[in-house]
Amino acid sequence: MLARPNGLKEARLGLIVAKKNVRLAVKRNRIKRVVRNSFRLNQQPLEALDIIFLARRGLDKLEPAQQQKVLLHSWRKLSLQISKVKKA
Repeated sequence: MLARPNGLKEARLGLIVAKKNVRLAVKRNRIKRVVRNSFRLNQQPLEALDIIFLARRGLDKLEPAQQQKVLLHSWRKLSLQISKVKKA
């Protein structure tokens, strides 16, 4: 994930799921659906950010529940980084 401040009141999400990394369109669409849902549920602490999600190889091999777990960890990590920057 990449993130930058956007000057708005809410966070925005951009998705990049390349055919090179995830071959089947069905799997690419499932990953996008899981990421969007996870973002919607964890959007509150991510205020005023533009976030770009880059899918890597092997993400399609995980079950949706495992993908959710990985994403939850990533959102928390990003949230902690934001809070550290605000304190500094």
